[in-house]
Amino acid sequence: MSTSRSTLASTFPAPASVPASAPFSAPRADSLAESFAASYAGVVAFLAVAAEGNFARAGDRLGIGRSAISRSVQKLEAQLGVRLFVRTTRRTVLTTEGQRFYDQCHPGVARIVHALDDIRELREGPPSGQLRVSSPVSFGRQVVAPLLAGFREAYPNISIELLLDDSPADFAAERVDIAFRNGRMEDSRVIARKVIPMQMLLCASPGYVARHGLPGSIEALADHRCVNLRLGSGRLYEWEFKSDGQLRKFAPNAMLTFNDADLVLQSVLDGHGIAQLADHQVSRHLRAGTLVACLPRHAPDDYGHYLCFLSRQHLPARMRAFIDYMTERIRALDLLS
Repeated sequence: MSTSRSTLASTFPAPASVPASAPFSAPRADSLAESFAASYAGVVAFLAVAAEGNFARAGDRLGIGRSAISRSVQKLEAQLGVRLFVRTTRRTVLTTEGQRFYDQCHPGVARIVHALDDIRELREGPPSGQLRVSSPVSFGRQVVAPLLAGFREAYPNISIELLLDDSPADFAAERVDIAFRNGRMEDSRVIARKVIPMQMLLCASPGYVARHGLPGSIEALADHRCVNLRLGSGRLYEWEFKSDGQLRKFAPNAMLTFNDADLVLQSVLDGHGIAQLADHQVSRHLRAGTLVACLPRHAPDDYGHYLCFLSRQHLPARMRAFIDYMTERIRALDLLS
């Protein structure tokens, strides 16, 4: 039993039974406005007095003064149009109407406390529940998905739904909890944790280099066969470079265009052209020699791989566990060339 349930039981135990007599006229239940107008502070005060049999002790239990308890109960009685207690100098007992009202209120309060306990356990207890995670397609396939088995082993009570989409996740419409994003973060509506820097590298295969050479400048790219990516938004990806400290964009006249970054990579590996690709795609190929980088001095340096979520406040334990696990594991990978 949780602390909150124990507190409920000890704070609001059932008072001594009062024989029923005249039927109790409850407030009209068909008016939502009237229900919301009811004094919930008065209900809590009423339950405390019923349990303690004394206004002063009820105030001590709730941490407020006797006069505040009395005012709350009086306001509640006025709203209900009935007397809930018979007060004497020596004791306070429930009226028949008060007993009936107590019997109706107590189960509802118990359910509220139970709901609070469940939510608190989701945040503070062992991580559990479901996470919907969004990621760009290539990064999700190559980086996120391979790490999920280890995460599930560490947190077997968390289930993961991974959504691969190159368009930015719509947290509300798609009910996404956490989203991976690559590039620059310009969305002020989300919290973005930069996991690692991201490098965009101009690459070609050794076979392509043997036939066509490598461009010696950004301008020389116009004379090369380029492979490009169509983004999820529908627009073509513009290659970006740093030149003399300034950002330059280059729209390649592509011989091949794909809407999948992994197909762009495969086309480059097959020697069909040159492309600007992300580090997580090309790092192992550069180390193996199956790709060659060019114009590295012009690579943009302000990109990143980010973990994004809507708020830092009240993060469920399952979200904290996933964010921390993925941050540690991705940083341990050798994604940078």
